[in-house]
Formats: sequence, C-alpha cells, structure tokens
Amino acid sequence: MRAAIRRKKTALAAAVTERTLEVDFQNEGAFADRLPDNACMHKWMAAACERNTEVVVRFVDAKEGRELNNTYRHKDYATNVLTFDYSRTPIVTADLVICVPVLEREAAEQNKTFEEHLAHLLVHGILHAHGYDHLAEDEAEIMEARETEIMLKLGFANPYSDRIGMVHD
Repeated sequence: MRAAIRRKKTALAAAVTERTLEVDFQNEGAFADRLPDNACMHKWMAAACERNTEVVVRFVDAKEGRELNNTYRHKDYATNVLTFDYSRTPIVTADLVICVPVLEREAAEQNKTFEEHLAHLLVHGILHAHGYDHLAEDEAEIMEARETEIMLKLGFANPYSDRIGMVHD
C-alpha cells in the first residue's frame, strides 16, 4: 500500500514539474547545412525552461542581425543572440534571433564547435526570456551559474571556463 502511494506521489510530482516548450523555427532552411535538427535544438532550449514557454527562433545573416540590433538596441553591429521577451506569466513568450555568421566566428575564436556555441546561445536566450539578466555583476553570476548548470547537464563544457569572448556584449 505504501509503495503504491509513494508511486502515485512520484507520478504527481513529475506531472506538476513537467513544462511545455513550443518552438517555431524561422529561416533555418537558409542555414540547413550548419544547423542541427529542430528536435536537438528543442531539447537544448527545453533544458532551460522553468515555466511553460512559447518561442520563435529566427536564424539570420549578418545584415539582418545588424539591422535588428541597431533598431532595437541602438548598436550598429550584428550580435550573436537577441531576446525579445513579451511575457513571463502565465506562459513565457519570446522571440530569439540567432545571427549565424556571428555564432560561427565566435565559436572559432573560442575553440568551440558550432553546435556547442549554438546550444549555449539558445540556453542563454531562453534564460533571458525567463527573466535572467547580466547587466549587474550579481545578476551575471546568477545567470552564468544557471547557464553552466544547464550546459553541463546537456553534456557540454562550462561555457565560461575560459572567460574569452563572453556570450553577451
């Protein structure tokens, strides 16, 4: 009897902690020769979700990346990832923009694989959508610790082990 109750509680706990992630990938066809399959990218982002999440991930070239960064952040260069977070409750909704040429350049500079750096940028963007930030040193420590925890759980190295070429600007 106790074992049955224990199993029921375990099943209930699992159901309560299960989170959903709905992803719409845009423009991945333009970079199909480099990007992993959508299921793989979904798995990486799901690992960072703390609440039910709906996200659009758009892959862009340097021109579009620069235009978006200039329009929304008033910085005249393409950056690796932009997060546009719209709501955090009851569902996290956001758009992520990944600039593939910047991702490629940074991966080479940091001696990382394309997939490893992409996984990190997707995790980084999802955490931003969930309210994490790195503007202040204490915020950065919390966010980077969470990113590291997730990346290690996914089987990747600590993205901040060398502190070269930070993921954010």
